[in-house]
Amino acid sequence: MLQVNGITKKFRGIVALDGVDFSLEKGEVHALLGENGAGKSTLINLIAGTFPWTEGSCTIGGQAVASLTPQTAREFGIAAVFQEFSLVPDLTVLENIFLGREQSTGPFLRRGEMRRAAEELLDELGFSVPLDEKVAFLSRAQKQMVEIAKALRSRPRVLILDEPTASLTDGEAEKLFSAMALLKARDVGIIYVSHRMSEIRNLSDRVTVLRGGRKIGTVVTADVSDDGLIEMMVGRPVEQLFPKIHHAPGPVRLEVAGLTTRDGSVIDASLVARAGEVVGLAGLVGCGRSELCRAIFGLETIESGEIRRGDRRVEKPTPADMLADNVCYFPADRGAEGLALIRSARENATMSSLGLPSLSTGPFLRFWRESDIIRKPLESLALRPMAPERKVSAFSGGNQQKVMLARGLMKPFEVYLFDEPTVGIDVGAKVDVYNLIKSLVEGGACVIVSTSELPELINLASRIYVMHEGRIVAELGESEHSEAQILSHYFGGQA
Repeated sequence: MLQVNGITKKFRGIVALDGVDFSLEKGEVHALLGENGAGKSTLINLIAGTFPWTEGSCTIGGQAVASLTPQTAREFGIAAVFQEFSLVPDLTVLENIFLGREQSTGPFLRRGEMRRAAEELLDELGFSVPLDEKVAFLSRAQKQMVEIAKALRSRPRVLILDEPTASLTDGEAEKLFSAMALLKARDVGIIYVSHRMSEIRNLSDRVTVLRGGRKIGTVVTADVSDDGLIEMMVGRPVEQLFPKIHHAPGPVRLEVAGLTTRDGSVIDASLVARAGEVVGLAGLVGCGRSELCRAIFGLETIESGEIRRGDRRVEKPTPADMLADNVCYFPADRGAEGLALIRSARENATMSSLGLPSLSTGPFLRFWRESDIIRKPLESLALRPMAPERKVSAFSGGNQQKVMLARGLMKPFEVYLFDEPTVGIDVGAKVDVYNLIKSLVEGGACVIVSTSELPELINLASRIYVMHEGRIVAELGESEHSEAQILSHYFGGQA
């Protein structure tokens, strides 16, 4: 269906893609795998016609194509769903699905036909989204569903999916996978970009690995192990990804006793976290892990129970009070809650530390010192490129995460709450995050990590609390947290 040969793309002399070959067959899911900055986004944008290639050739359905634009790509049957949404927030779901392809008779829209077609499409996909709701009021997961429905409305021959499950729950993702199976049966070719190895393993027929803008290789998914794919991606064995953390549990830094939130997302939760250790929070999406972290930091209303910092009880925590009490929180959704995307990396990294004497005098900000002070934290996290004045929105997902994490290095916090710290970032960036956690713990900090990635919990945590439907159902010591033991408690089995 699609063949590109020797595709190269240069931006102002910088080679983003270097002589890459790629092919897609009918009814195939072909995964693209690579670190942030490996060239995946550049390749799919070239295929979608976002910008032209510098060198190389392209054939679609046996027809040579000199260049592509978004319009000609659509005419060839290519549709794309990118990580960054392209929806109009002030239009309804129905209007967005048909935007640019409205059904009309003369100047009049055939709204009834459009509604019936949209209902059939959403029904086929198994998505539940109100057609008359403005997109601005939808959740991120619902917006993702609208993007997917909008792309499939054109009945494409080639579908590009860029991290499509990053905003979906497990149940919503399953509906997407069912829709992909239907498309494969109709001979639609799918280019699938994801950092989630389980998805690539279960969905794809072939995998092409990119590194540094170059193609490392294309393999049949069934013929290569996860470890083999990761080694192709990063150029080193998988056992080198997780650092060895020396845990030396010390004084209790944070204690939660019988905590219940007003909305019932957390029920009677109790935990203890000490200096010099990583405490893991495990469980399915929606089990209450994130809400527990948010409640501790003062972002969820607490109905009952208590939080203690050392020998002090925290009365009605607020984010400002917890920051002042040396507790640092990193949210799971960096775009919505963790970063001001239109501001620079410098401003994002310093925004919670503006009261430090090094950055302010009374009410006056010493902004000329920010760049010098923030450079060391950004360098320790290996920000790429090292451009503190660049808008955060211009960085890759992994580097956006590093900008947010740099906030925690502005001063020595005692407690760090990480909620899904590696979601949507590549393996190389994950290694940088793991090394940050290692340095914090071995420096005497208390670290709590809430994640759905079991290998992270097994390799980083000294103790793991497992949650189910808002309750903590098990506490596992370092000798007890194998994958099988953790999973055995995911559905509510008590320790």
